[in-house]
Amino acid sequence: MDAGELIFFSFFIIFILGILFIDLGIFSKKSHVLSLREALAWCFVWVVLAMGFYIIIRTHGEWIHGIKSNEQLNAIMLKYAHPINLTGHTFQENLTIYNENLSLEYITGYLIEYALSVDNVFVMVLIFLSFNVAKKYYKRVLFWGILGAIIMRFIFIFVSSALIQNIFWILYAFGALLVFTGIRMFITRNKEDKIETEKHPIVRFASKYFSVNPEYAGSNFWIRKNGKFLLTPLFLVLLVIEFSDVLFAVDSVPAIFSVTKDPYIVFFSNIFAIIGLRSLFFLVMKMMNSLVYLKHGLSILLVFIGVKMFVGDWLKAQGFTTVHSLYVVLLILTVSIAASLFFKPKKKTQTN
Repeated sequence: MDAGELIFFSFFIIFILGILFIDLGIFSKKSHVLSLREALAWCFVWVVLAMGFYIIIRTHGEWIHGIKSNEQLNAIMLKYAHPINLTGHTFQENLTIYNENLSLEYITGYLIEYALSVDNVFVMVLIFLSFNVAKKYYKRVLFWGILGAIIMRFIFIFVSSALIQNIFWILYAFGALLVFTGIRMFITRNKEDKIETEKHPIVRFASKYFSVNPEYAGSNFWIRKNGKFLLTPLFLVLLVIEFSDVLFAVDSVPAIFSVTKDPYIVFFSNIFAIIGLRSLFFLVMKMMNSLVYLKHGLSILLVFIGVKMFVGDWLKAQGFTTVHSLYVVLLILTVSIAASLFFKPKKKTQTN
């Protein structure tokens, strides 16, 4: 990470942490359940912020890597294999072309991560219900879960980027994983998942090495009782949420690497999707029964992305660009959501 990248990245992290703690300190002083209207409003706020960052990249994407010359631009192009041609143009024209492509990579990655986050939300709902967490504490757990996810994504994304740049076959391994995950998601789309809380590996690990209070203690993650430090079941729920996000990242992060090899774009798109996860959680929780075909769409999306990792060079030779990836992602999501809204499956009737 050179000086220009460090400056931009530092400002980005400060901005993200700032808005998260403003949300915690000003808008989340009381533990409460978000209404549908409030969830929609916050989803709109986070999406607007993400689109605002898209505009920054579209107009000043060179800030990310501190690009100030054609030589630097060509080095970045070569390093991250951006699918554009910059020959025969002035430096300013090259920057315009580069920024346009970079912003498309960002918004495509953001859409993929935001869409796949819905499946992660389904898992989170299941965790909260299985652990009998009071709804008014969902927001608090999700806030700290998101904070932990930002740290874990940073590590996972930049380690993955280093692997991709040094091990040529790693993208094929990611592609195979995504195809497998997509097929498995489609096969198990109607299966009712269950979590046996006492047998969950995170719960068993924490119970073995730490003292755990048997009952919830309001919104506290830990308490002191008789001079002894005890974790509460709410903290165990937070650990399980973090564990599920790590498993989720194994699918979602490689999916964005199919769109761009630039780890900064992968990280930025991931983070903007993650910070909107809490409001998305409450929105999806109220609409779960309506999104009946969404898992079908997500499974197809994962298979498409996985296959694209195998045939990416061939597609590039055929003129398949970042904008075409964006169109495919939008088409799959639009069709699955529209099908959920307008073609609800018939309820099975019981026969004697």
